[in-house]
Amino acid sequence: MSRLRSCSGEWGRAEQREFCRVARAVAWAALGIDLFDSQLVGALALLDGHVVQMGTGEGKTVTGAVAAAGYALQGRSVQLFSVNDYLARRDAEWMSPFYRGFGVGVGWIGEGEERERRRAAYAADVTYVPVTEAGFDVLRDRFRTEPEDVELFVQDVVIVDEADAVLIDEASTPLVLAGGGTGGVSQREAAQLVRTLVPGVDYEVDADGRNVALTDRGVDGVEAALGGVNLFDAAGHDHLTTINVALHAQALLHRDVDYIVRDGRIQLVNASRGRIARLQRWPDGLHAAVEAKEDLESSTVSEILDSITIQALVGRYRTVCGMSGTALPVAEQLADRYGVRTGEVGPHRPVIREDLPDRAYPDAPSQLRAALEYIVAEHRSGRPLLVGTGSVAQSEQVAEELGRCGLDAVVLNAKNDADEAAIIARAGEHGRITISTQMAGRGTDIRLGGADGSDAERVIAAGGLCVVGIGRYDSRRLDDQLRGRAGRQGDPGTSVFFTSLDDDLVRRHLPGFSPSLRKAYDSPFTTDTATELVDHAQRLAEGLQHRSHRNTLAFSEVPTEQRLAVLRLRTAVLSAERDDLLLNGEARTAVDALLGRHRIHASVREISLHHLDQYWIEHLDMLTAAREGIHLRSLARDNPLDEYNRIAYRAFEGFAGRVTDAIAATLTHAAARGTLDPEPLGLRRPSTTWTYMVIEDPFGSPEQRFGNLLLNAFRPAGPES
Repeated sequence: MSRLRSCSGEWGRAEQREFCRVARAVAWAALGIDLFDSQLVGALALLDGHVVQMGTGEGKTVTGAVAAAGYALQGRSVQLFSVNDYLARRDAEWMSPFYRGFGVGVGWIGEGEERERRRAAYAADVTYVPVTEAGFDVLRDRFRTEPEDVELFVQDVVIVDEADAVLIDEASTPLVLAGGGTGGVSQREAAQLVRTLVPGVDYEVDADGRNVALTDRGVDGVEAALGGVNLFDAAGHDHLTTINVALHAQALLHRDVDYIVRDGRIQLVNASRGRIARLQRWPDGLHAAVEAKEDLESSTVSEILDSITIQALVGRYRTVCGMSGTALPVAEQLADRYGVRTGEVGPHRPVIREDLPDRAYPDAPSQLRAALEYIVAEHRSGRPLLVGTGSVAQSEQVAEELGRCGLDAVVLNAKNDADEAAIIARAGEHGRITISTQMAGRGTDIRLGGADGSDAERVIAAGGLCVVGIGRYDSRRLDDQLRGRAGRQGDPGTSVFFTSLDDDLVRRHLPGFSPSLRKAYDSPFTTDTATELVDHAQRLAEGLQHRSHRNTLAFSEVPTEQRLAVLRLRTAVLSAERDDLLLNGEARTAVDALLGRHRIHASVREISLHHLDQYWIEHLDMLTAAREGIHLRSLARDNPLDEYNRIAYRAFEGFAGRVTDAIAATLTHAAARGTLDPEPLGLRRPSTTWTYMVIEDPFGSPEQRFGNLLLNAFRPAGPES
């Protein structure tokens, strides 16, 4: 052990072999775990800065802990990103005896922890923390005002669990620090008005289900209801915006699919995880519109103080690595975005799971009927079944239908995600049926025979876990995560997906192949053709998602650069030696007119930071407004991204000069009043701040929505019209 600690920097082959030998001994002594060779191979790959793909049940949690201990022994500071509070605490407490065996300290952080508790946890050699909490802490550090209040943690090594989900799927998600007062314009009148509109008469939804627009009759009705206003002149513009957002909330967002209502609040459902997206909101007033739709009290309206994307957060680390069960399909993206290589660590036992071909049907009723018949038949053998669905509503429908067949099922969806670990742990019990909306990031293995495996032989004799997917997901990776729950560590198992041309995946991405349209053409239904269509729809969905993420990140590049420039300036001002960095001649004259040199230094720093922060907040607000309207530039054949970057660069020119002028004006005012107290000078920071994630707009980016409207306007009508 002393030899390993004495080696600074990266280890050579001799040190790696010694570390593996010690790790195996410590894991057995501390945890009673005999490490697989595959786990050690995975840990060494992490220590080389790679992302590794390891199958479900292959022990990624232990693999990450071995690598974290190795980095800590090299003198590195390690954060291990989890996807939620529960896993951060569970893994830290579970692995703590292992870390103690190496003399390595471990801590964990969850939502609501006080700053000093966070500081102590980050001071440990290894810290388990949800990725969102690490981002929020970076944003809170952004507004430090005292030189002695140092940053909470060093961004050195990060090991990312569920690396593909965090580093790719959620990379463009903004984490937001907000502050300010409450209130705002009520949307209740708009919500009540759009409830009276008739679908297909007063408004129309496009074939993709992502855009809705008032018809001429709808416009006339809304204008009359609002007292005769003209929605399309300057005076009625705000009314039009509010009505359009309310209409989106009413027609395109669905309860128990896109969100649930719990404890009097709207809670978003994370589409890629099938669970509550805690502390997430929709942008552009959409969240408030859904609250009004559901007759809920409007949540606080705030001012965005700062934001950072998950990709920008992770990009600040010196070393990035991670593990996932489905990383290889996004290996190229991981290399492009983070400069990391991705490889696969094979299972320590061969996978003998049988993956059956998809069973395709022309419509949803026949699809569900066939899936239920299959589940009932497999249940007779005593096999445990895991049924994957696409939404909360569908999971409850399947459970209800099984109940009519005399079968009890346990439902795991966004409504009871707090119980997920216990539900998943029992999913391998004999005869048990578990229905889940999505299986990514659950963090708990399904052992045959139950959590303790006591009834494993009987379940193995019945054929092992049977996974049934009702509809495909938007990504093959999500399908594979569901499939991968069966066949753990060489266990027997089966997977099969039931699809139809009514699936949401097909309707959104291949609207021309709806069952009614095919019937109009008198086209015969075949399983092979339907499966090909579903495959094609999934590829289109993956391509659209990739382009959307890439586009969102492209628009964040310049703001990220500008944010770093402001942070460098702020850090210099915050230091005791450079607190007069932004003072011009006028400001220095004003400072010389005041007494109390120490007090002046502290006040000058506070005034400088206030104006620096305030101008950055205003710059962010301007960038947001520019982003929303930039797609209109495409009408003039301009590239929206190029135009947006020009606007951003132009607006940032002279930023420091404007801040300097504002500081000088405040100090001159202070000299005239003979006081540097912030309140009389009008310098007020938010009395409270809070954090949240802005979930991607469910209707796409502004330019995507604009493009869809153009496409739909020129889309030829089908024979059914």
